[in-house]
Amino acid sequence: MLSQRCFSNRPATAFLPLLFTLLLAGCADFAAVTSPEGWQQQPGTTGSGASAGTIQYVPPDALTMFERATAALAAGDFVEAEFGFKELSLLYPNYPGVYVNLAIIHAHNDNDAAAETAIDAALALNANHPAALNQMGMLLRRNGKFPEAEAAYMKAVTVSPDYALAHYNLGVLYELYLQRLDAALQHFVAYQTIVGEDRQVEKWIVDLRRRVAANQRTANAAD
Repeated sequence: MLSQRCFSNRPATAFLPLLFTLLLAGCADFAAVTSPEGWQQQPGTTGSGASAGTIQYVPPDALTMFERATAALAAGDFVEAEFGFKELSLLYPNYPGVYVNLAIIHAHNDNDAAAETAIDAALALNANHPAALNQMGMLLRRNGKFPEAEAAYMKAVTVSPDYALAHYNLGVLYELYLQRLDAALQHFVAYQTIVGEDRQVEKWIVDLRRRVAANQRTANAAD
């Protein structure tokens, strides 16, 4: 089951309300922030006062640099993408999505310390940024901190109920790591409702429903 959920190279369907969202690797864990709705913060605010998904003016040079870096990321050129996002973070330091993408690159390179620093930078700009919270959950899960990962994912779906990635990752966490099948089923269903049809996840939902029902029958028999 672990290999099915977490190390599949299956391409995912487009499931976020971001224009150019893409999956880079793994089980819907790594999703680059690629559109203005995902990488900006509310104008004139910083820290926990910023609101996810609020649009502000983007200088044309910043947008060009951002598009070039995300294109490199999509092409798998992590060196070029990292250079581009680092340059962006120096010239335009107030966009949390830039740091989320840097965190993705650092995670790809197995540099958890750098990934955590980048996530912290994103959350310092916007404490409710769902993509940053999702990446924090990923980092915590990889380090065996399952309750903390759950809290990060849950905050992501609380501030953005339609953020499909966090629902997906909660399903993975609950099924494979915490053995909470009812909760896993709930979040995979939420993910499926948001994205539409995902045939692989639909198979997992059918399997989970069967297992939950079997567990309930066993519990009733024991009573």
